Parts: sequence; structure tokens; C-alpha cells
Amino acid sequence: MFSILIPTFNNLEYFKICILSIKKNSNFDHQIIAHVNEGSDGTLDYVKNNNIEYTFSENNIGMPKALNKASKISKKNYILISHDDFYYCPGWDIEFYNEIIKMSNNKYYLSGTMVGAGQVKFDAGDTYKNFDENKLLKNLEKIKTFNFQGTTKCPGLVDKEIWQQVGGWSEEFSPTGGDDTDFAMKLWNNDVRIFKGLGKSLAYHFGSITTRKKDKNLFTYLGSKGNKIFIKKWGMSINFFEKYYLKSGLDRNKNLIFNEYLSPLKQPKKNINFFYDLLKMKLLKFYLRVFYR
Repeated sequence: MFSILIPTFNNLEYFKICILSIKKNSNFDHQIIAHVNEGSDGTLDYVKNNNIEYTFSENNIGMPKALNKASKISKKNYILISHDDFYYCPGWDIEFYNEIIKMSNNKYYLSGTMVGAGQVKFDAGDTYKNFDENKLLKNLEKIKTFNFQGTTKCPGLVDKEIWQQVGGWSEEFSPTGGDDTDFAMKLWNNDVRIFKGLGKSLAYHFGSITTRKKDKNLFTYLGSKGNKIFIKKWGMSINFFEKYYLKSGLDRNKNLIFNEYLSPLKQPKKNINFFYDLLKMKLLKFYLRVFYR
């Protein structure tokens, strides 16, 4: 059904939870492809001993490059982008399937809903040591939510033909930060208007464990390296694109905007607020070109 791409960097215990949850809680047969960054914690031996398809780099090359390498051995018609610290809940993939069969073409981006450190707050443990799987499973029906608008997040699914048309993940954003919204922008420019989060497809997320142990500053969001690259590349910030085009992103208090999905997106209404914020983006882009290299 799906080629599930999972970059991992010395995160073995979380990676095991992820792999086992896919095998246990999936309704369809999926191709799991790991990209192992270094793997000295036993991850490389684990994928070999468990017959998991993988690509490999001796050092941590970051999420964009890892996804692109892993995608090259994809054999399925759909690419699913995953973190290595997900626990996939029962029925997660049937929700994707039910959406795919409704589509009239392949121009869409679908995501599951992250529970825990994600869109829906729920505490089933914040490390692999205190993860309470039974508590999570007993509360699934209470946790499920509505389908939401403007998703750029993981687990994210795209038709492989579209993945190839837009050139996969943009490697200038390595190691990570802003790369998911950049991918959404490339999809937008390829006439994708369905960015739909599925409220009943749940993945418990421990919270970007791999990335945070490398660089906490990657997640300052508006002041991040990734956002500066995004502005120079696209002439607008991550939040501007998400706010005006995807109807999502962050509000003034930096809380996630979580709106119910009603229909495919349209070009933004270009009112005075749009042009005022766009002017600020143009000035910021000029500043970054002069002073940020």
C-alpha cells in the first residue's frame, strides 16, 4: 500500500516502538524503509536482523537528505513520511485509504493526527520507558478528532508521482526545520489544494526526540534557520504561507491554528492585511539577502 520512509538517528528504542506499531496496527501491507544515520546504537544491526529495508549514511545527514535517499528504493504508489518516534494507533492506515479512494486525482497531501506532542494533547508517557500503550488504546475513541485544514505535518502521505514531480524534499533545509512547509509550498505550486489532516488516523508522538537532542534552536520556528531559508526562497515566511494560503500555522500566541476541514483551499483573499504582511515579508527578504548569508 504505502512506502513508509523513516529517517532515524541513534534512536533505537523509539524506532522499535514505531516499527512494531506499524506491523501490529496496520490493515494493509506496507513497505517500511528506514534511513539509518550512523546507527552505532544498534539501529543498523536491528534493521539488518529484522529484514527492514534501509538506506544508510555514516553520519547524520538530516531529514531532507534521508527522505530522498530512502524514497529511491520505494516500490509502492504512495509515499508516507514518518518520524521515528511515532506509535501508529490501530486503524491509522484505513483512514488514509478511505480518503484516497474518494479522490478524483492525485493532487493532495494527507496527514494523520499527532497525539501527545502534537495537535491533540494526551499523556501516555513522554519517553519509551514510561509509555503506557494500554492507556492510549483504551482512550482512542475519546482522542479522535475532526479532519483539519492546511496540514503540513507527519505522518504525511502523497502520491509518488507527485513526490517525483516536485523533486522530493528540499535538501537546503538540512538537517531539518521549515522543510515540511517548503514541501507544502512546492505542492501548492503544483496545483495541490487539498491539505487535509485526518482526525481519526492517530499517531502518538513522543516529540521530535532525534532532532531536539541535536539542536533545540531548530524549533524556534519564526526565528529559525529554516524560516530564513524559506523567506529567501519563496519571498514570504513560513507563518505567512500557512496563515494566508493553508489557513493553518500559528496564532499570535504561537498556538497551533486547528480549523476543521471543509473544502479544498483557494487562492488567498488579498485584502489590506495580506498586502501589509506581504510588504513586511519583502522588506525582511531584502534584509536577509543583504545581511544573512
